[in-house]
Amino acid sequence: MPDQTFRNNIPEIDPTEIEDTRTAIADEHGSFLEKVMVKSGFADLYDARDFTEVVFRVMRDLMTTDTIDRVESELHTEAIPTDEKALQFEIADLWKDTNPIVRFLSRVRQPLTGPAPLGIDSKLFLTRVANEGGLPGTVEAEQAVKAVFSATKDELSQERIQEIAGSLPDYVRQLWEQA
Repeated sequence: MPDQTFRNNIPEIDPTEIEDTRTAIADEHGSFLEKVMVKSGFADLYDARDFTEVVFRVMRDLMTTDTIDRVESELHTEAIPTDEKALQFEIADLWKDTNPIVRFLSRVRQPLTGPAPLGIDSKLFLTRVANEGGLPGTVEAEQAVKAVFSATKDELSQERIQEIAGSLPDYVRQLWEQA
């Protein structure tokens, strides 16, 4: 009986008239993760957090240890004000790699700049974040990367913004500058 309607008294709703509450927090006063969530199109803060960690990991792979440390020193604000323990952390905590082995190796190796397979070019950057970030089909990699870049730039000094831009490959640098 799949063709039967059981509740006829429910009013029909025009989806274009429903306000998406996520867009209401997209202004400059929104928290870091709220900005990423809204600008990227992620469904929740957990997806925004996980994707941000992946973008930061690939960004760090392109930077010297000194640059990584300088960026981290400027990211010590709350990612989102909340009572939920799983989301209580600073942006700097997202910047640090959660895997201790990867964190150690990234401190002793040279930046992975240059063309693939030995380095990370723009295509490999976007491929890695799309694959490792587990993007849902409704979110485009470039849009989500720009969302992370935009929220990150809001937290950094102009000097750090320029330093990061110098580490990024050509097309990804354009996304950074557009964000």
